[in-house]
Parts: sequence; structure tokens; C-alpha cells
Amino acid sequence: MAQKLTDQAPIRCLHGIITKLAILIGSLTWLPKYLPWIVKVDNVVQRLSNKNVDLLRIAGLPGITITVPGRKSGVLHSTTMLTAPDGDGWLVAGSFFGGPKTPAWVFNIRAVDSFDVSYHGVTSRMVATELDGTDRSRAWDQLLSVWPNFTMYEERTDRVIPLFRLAPVPAA
Repeated sequence: MAQKLTDQAPIRCLHGIITKLAILIGSLTWLPKYLPWIVKVDNVVQRLSNKNVDLLRIAGLPGITITVPGRKSGVLHSTTMLTAPDGDGWLVAGSFFGGPKTPAWVFNIRAVDSFDVSYHGVTSRMVATELDGTDRSRAWDQLLSVWPNFTMYEERTDRVIPLFRLAPVPAA
């Protein structure tokens, strides 16, 4: 029997290959020094696609964009980041490829009550809870199932990589 044209198996297979390739590329030890260029390329891809596509989506990886005011300037900053789905929310790590500095967005979400999270064109208001103890361990395992390179990032840095659970703002 002939396959229907709507069969998504070849697309899923291609995404699986691209995801594995992205994980391999992400494990390259020299890659972090090119992070500013990767961010610039991602911004161009997002701009050209009217924010419908980013590098994470191309790689078949879950990604969100947070928009949060700067804690000092109050200016809105948008950051696209790898995530792991967690029920009705998301898990994120302030890894910055295992660099020595904590990313600015971490300080910004610590300083606000709530902020916007966009996923595939849908924006929701979210709150962040910084995780520790067993909650952090569970979240770390979930993040590793999406991006095993977090283990390398942890080994590259002396700092503790902050982990957050992002959840919808509770209804009033």
C-alpha cells in the first residue's frame, strides 16, 4: 500500500538526525567562543522568518523566548533558550555553554515577579522558581534528556548552573 503524502515519518527521521548533529556540534570544546556569532545568526533567522523559526527549532530541539525587563535599565530583552517541557511549564538552565559568567537573563528573571514566554508564536505570562535540592536534581535529569551537553557545561565552569521552572502565572 502506498504511503500517504501526509506521512510525517521522513520528517521525524530527518529531525532526529538534525537533533543528533546539533548535539554533536554543541559538544565541540571550541564552540563557546563563537556563542556571540551563534546568537547573531539566530537573531537573523528569527528576523527573516518573522520570529517563526529559530536555530533550536531547526535542530528539532524545544526552545522558548523569554522577554523580561532589564533589572537596571528596565528595557525589554528577549532571549531564546533551550528548554525541557515540564507539565504546563518549562525548565531552563543558566548555563551559557558552561562559561564563567551567569547569563544576564538569570539576574533579570530573579528581579521580576513575572515575564513573557513565547513558544511557537504563543505568548504566556510566566513566573520563575529557582530550583535546588531534589527539585533541581530532577530538573537537571530532564534537561539532560533533551541536551546531554549540559554535563559538559557543568564540568567547564566553577559556578553552579542555575535552574528554573517557568510556570504560568496563577489565575487571580
